[in-house]
Amino acid sequence: MSDQSNAKRPLVEVKNLVKHFPVRGGLFQRVQTWIKAVDDVSFNVMEGETLGLVGESGCGKTTVGRTMLRLIEPTSGQVLFDGVDIFELDHNELKDRRRHMQIIFQDPYSSLDPRMTIGDAVSEGLKIHKVGNREQRHEMTLDILRKVGLEDYHTKRYPHEFSGGQRQRIGIARALALWPKFVVADEPVSALDVSIQSQVLNILKDLQEDLGLTYLFIAHNMSVVEHISDRVAVMYLGKIVELAPRNKLFSKPLHPYTQALMSAIPIPDPNAKRERVILKGDVPSPLNPPSGCRFHPRCPVVRMGHCDIEEPPLRELESGHFAACHYAEDYV
Repeated sequence: MSDQSNAKRPLVEVKNLVKHFPVRGGLFQRVQTWIKAVDDVSFNVMEGETLGLVGESGCGKTTVGRTMLRLIEPTSGQVLFDGVDIFELDHNELKDRRRHMQIIFQDPYSSLDPRMTIGDAVSEGLKIHKVGNREQRHEMTLDILRKVGLEDYHTKRYPHEFSGGQRQRIGIARALALWPKFVVADEPVSALDVSIQSQVLNILKDLQEDLGLTYLFIAHNMSVVEHISDRVAVMYLGKIVELAPRNKLFSKPLHPYTQALMSAIPIPDPNAKRERVILKGDVPSPLNPPSGCRFHPRCPVVRMGHCDIEEPPLRELESGHFAACHYAEDYV
């Protein structure tokens, strides 16, 4: 799939990624069925860009990010990082690659060890990868903490002494301490107050420019994704249903699901009017996803006899703009 943007080369290539989780039951805990969390997902993340990955809760966004880093083992597929399939690496080779692929976790409270000082938590990765001596690691820790807006004396404190926004800055510092090339940001601002969210987003953008980072930014807030992303991929029930440059996606979404998400974005103008698309029903279970197009039970423009039988491929309808809808041409 040629979902390239104008930004450089692909740093990460995801090809036909599948992750199914077993559901066990009975006396001997045999596998009864499978949760199809991620089902044949393909996309590229270009060097130096931020690719936003958005969708409702439970659509598989976080599973994609963690499987890409092999924090979760895949069912099948490939993830090429700098041309190397990380699923083929042994333990030692994967450890070497992990220095260049990091993650910022969603919850700034549970992602930090309450028994470790902030200095120890941030420098832990440097120690594991044997970067520099003790004094050099200390200086590198102070440097990255300063970059995220914290002070030198914070290294001696413990996580419970910080606010939620400060803890997320610590999480960012810990992920970036090894100077990685690629960072999965897993809903890094969803647990924060709105007033703090913009500060953290601006830190991420500044660090991307300073350190030459590439982000996969996972979120369910469309406004946040619009602010930080260069391109956006929209997921629904384990599948990517639309992928496009940010401006194209927000000005002219081609998939009915994306259109419904866009219609729910608040407009900061009391006189502005927008036709709201209300989706019927709930998201189907990934235990037993619908046949054909997975969105068809909730789609406002569904055509039975086609949408419920044939699964639509992710097609390029305009330059760099992909959508998985049989009738997406109606919106071009």
